[in-house]
Amino acid sequence: MKRVSRGIDRIEVVFDDPNLVASAGLLIPATLMARLGLEALVNEWVRLVGRVGGASPGRKVLTLVATILAGGSHIDHANLLRAGATQAALPFRVMAPSTLGTFLRAFTFGHIRQLDQVIAETIRRAWQLGAGPTDGPLVIDMDSTICEVHGKQKQGAAYGYTRTLGYHPLLATRADTGEVLHARLRKGSSQRGHKRFVEELIARVRRAGATAAVCLRADGGFWSHELIDTLGRLGVGYSITVGINKTIRAAIAAIDTDAWMPIVYPDGGQAAVAETTYTTGRGPKRRSYRLVVRRSRLTEVAQQALWPDWRYHAFVTSSSADTVTADRFHRDHAVVELAIRDLKDGAGLEHCPSGRFFANAAWLACSVLAHNLFRWTATLGGIRHLDELTTARTLRTRLIAVPARLVNHAGARKWRGPLNWPWADPFTRALTNLRALPPAPT
Repeated sequence: MKRVSRGIDRIEVVFDDPNLVASAGLLIPATLMARLGLEALVNEWVRLVGRVGGASPGRKVLTLVATILAGGSHIDHANLLRAGATQAALPFRVMAPSTLGTFLRAFTFGHIRQLDQVIAETIRRAWQLGAGPTDGPLVIDMDSTICEVHGKQKQGAAYGYTRTLGYHPLLATRADTGEVLHARLRKGSSQRGHKRFVEELIARVRRAGATAAVCLRADGGFWSHELIDTLGRLGVGYSITVGINKTIRAAIAAIDTDAWMPIVYPDGGQAAVAETTYTTGRGPKRRSYRLVVRRSRLTEVAQQALWPDWRYHAFVTSSSADTVTADRFHRDHAVVELAIRDLKDGAGLEHCPSGRFFANAAWLACSVLAHNLFRWTATLGGIRHLDELTTARTLRTRLIAVPARLVNHAGARKWRGPLNWPWADPFTRALTNLRALPPAPT
């Protein structure tokens, strides 16, 4: 018979301490919210006049953002912010879940566009405070994802090419930090809108302070002459995957055998790259692109017997770099998947809480704000390492989820965390650095 721990069984559990702070580390991103002037910014731009639940949008958006920062994925999780003395660690009034649900359902397409402007202005302010790109090129990765939903009550949810019921948001992320620069919720079966999306995206980063060269990377789902023309008109470089069609295959077949240059590839395989010119169209519609091709195959004997042929991946690029460098740069587009995964797993987008499409679009905007606040907190707080990927779960574990008690000490409020907290030093450093920031320029 197993022995029962009598000590642990004798612990009495009560929830009666009014001074405890749930997810007390919210003090850090809340400090950044105050420096960015987020509540006033939302109140200025989001006008839900005459809509039920539309009053005081700033505190409602910030309640949703703080809930997501604390790990919430449902509207009811906002109750976490109303426990104990948590409200005292936040620079806004926390709203009830029922109020938040009514607020989200008040959104229309126009109000979502207003919230988009809030995100754009927040990016500009954060970059002005020091989170912006350096003098080097700004690399932007564009991709889409599937936000799976269940049931038939979600407006706009549909089965797309993945045969998954859900929404199909379009996202653009900054390659070096993973912050989301632009996002738009689309119906589950939608493949449209990326041309207008790119125009808005480039205008946004230019207004935010990106004065150097900009390059857009994307996969084959976005390849079109229209997009290339748009990027050319905007003065933006590109590296975009193309599908292997009949014309592309002919161009690849024409590459001389000696032109293929071997590159480093994972164990069990080999690869090489080469380039050629891809010409398409006739007359005034005739176009030529620099086409870089990577071929790969397995070298393990048993596997090679099943797949003996080369597999090809091709992309067009405006880069003037050598073939190997251009291919390496294009392969780095995979970092967008890490940012999207973190947005879904760490910033609340694994769940779309409402049955209304525009309510879920507003939830996406709040997720983007929370996602970016994580990254700006690490950058402006001086705790981001260049060789370390910033993820929401890591920052939440180290900084946000710390327990604390708010007490009065010598006439001043004091935040008391646990002794020997493993990440006390980066916590203190981040808070000190953020408090030293001036109010963001408006």
